[in-house]
Amino acid sequence: MKQCHQFTPDITRRHWLETTACGFGALAFQAFAQQIASAADSPHSLPVYHHAPRAKRVIFLFMHGGVSHVDSFDPKPMLTRFHGKELPFKGLDHLDVALKDKAGNGRLLDTTWKFQQHGESGLWISDLWPHLAKHADELCFIKSMHTRGTSHGQAVGMVHTGNDNLLRPSVGAWVSYGLGTENRNLPAFVSVTPPAGHGGARNYGSSFLPAHHQATTLGHSGSKTADATIEYLQNTDSQSADQQRQLEMLNRINKKHFLRTRDSQVDGVIRSYEMAARMQGIAPDLIDISNESKSTQALYGMDRKETTDFGHRCLLARRFCEAGVRYIQVSTPYIWDQHGGLVKGHTKNALAVDKPISGLLDDLKQRGLLEDTLIVWGTEFGRTPVVQGKDGRDHNPAGFTVWLSGAGVKSGYSHGSTDEFGYFAQDNKVHMHDLHATILHILGINHEKLTYRYAGRDFRLTDVYGEVVKEILS
Repeated sequence: MKQCHQFTPDITRRHWLETTACGFGALAFQAFAQQIASAADSPHSLPVYHHAPRAKRVIFLFMHGGVSHVDSFDPKPMLTRFHGKELPFKGLDHLDVALKDKAGNGRLLDTTWKFQQHGESGLWISDLWPHLAKHADELCFIKSMHTRGTSHGQAVGMVHTGNDNLLRPSVGAWVSYGLGTENRNLPAFVSVTPPAGHGGARNYGSSFLPAHHQATTLGHSGSKTADATIEYLQNTDSQSADQQRQLEMLNRINKKHFLRTRDSQVDGVIRSYEMAARMQGIAPDLIDISNESKSTQALYGMDRKETTDFGHRCLLARRFCEAGVRYIQVSTPYIWDQHGGLVKGHTKNALAVDKPISGLLDDLKQRGLLEDTLIVWGTEFGRTPVVQGKDGRDHNPAGFTVWLSGAGVKSGYSHGSTDEFGYFAQDNKVHMHDLHATILHILGINHEKLTYRYAGRDFRLTDVYGEVVKEILS
């Protein structure tokens, strides 16, 4: 006896049309119906904005491990005055219990780097970031960030998915779901060398959103070289005809199975095959930077051993940005977690990324892309003002800094502050949910309206939280 799927009748309208005398007409009807269905839920369909967008795309530069804000962008003279002494306040009842424990386990540690004001805006940047300092008048600092989770796994989950313990869609997946891509031959979401640990694939995954909204990845952040490629993308002319026939046959089988089961995972596989076939015609040339001039490669630091890896990644980000990808995520390896050896570690790490990031800003600006591209530089949390061990700093989710640049944000502007020692966000506090709401707003999306029904409720990136930080909008 023929088995019947519980959600699909034995004889569907489409099945009836296919098996009647009107078979040829049914074929045309089926193709037309599939086009309508595809357009209704396609990553390449025209976006529906909730309001006028300020940016078309986002490049998120993720510094994995926890950059010290008090050594980078948030100068605290009190650290010099009280260096080596105990933190002079105990009123941390409003902070996480684990963080209160950390506050009592060390003495204040002064910063090694000198801070100076830069540009006409006079923004404070330490000499740890000499190349970025030249762009002070193009940056928008948020110095009052705070988030959940004192562990890397929790905090990395928050910055990438808005949740510190549950499996949820990543920010890029939500952007793909809401806006699609400008280029039907490329995915809406690309992750260049994503984190291999602290959540791994969840940091670029789609969770319960349709599977095709997950990122296409290039390499992983633990790579020792600048080689960032998309696996199994290459194709040869001799293979193309046979491969095309194979894909057509697989597509017919998969779609027939999907019509019977309505399984979203099958739909995701179908779409991934279709996208992979289209990408073979454009992506190999897109990720091949050999045709970039030597001067452009040098702009990104690719003429220096220390900067070539991250320079390559930033250059790929510009190329994907130019080609119409909506959300490009670029990650460093897990290198910023200096519980000890802070000066040595942060010096080496900043050297590796400072010039490439500066080159990306320069390149986008001269190509006119910074006008409609939002750059977000972030890390999962900051570091404590108290010392850990001999010369390190512990995790600090209670107060840290991110910066933005490009479309939609004020230039040469600083928002919010931490306390006088840089321990916790104090004025104009901005939670990670608020940052996510603001990013979506700049893209023309109301974070409260971008929802997806799953398990009986409507989910959104910001859960039931989040306020747009209007003060930073241009």
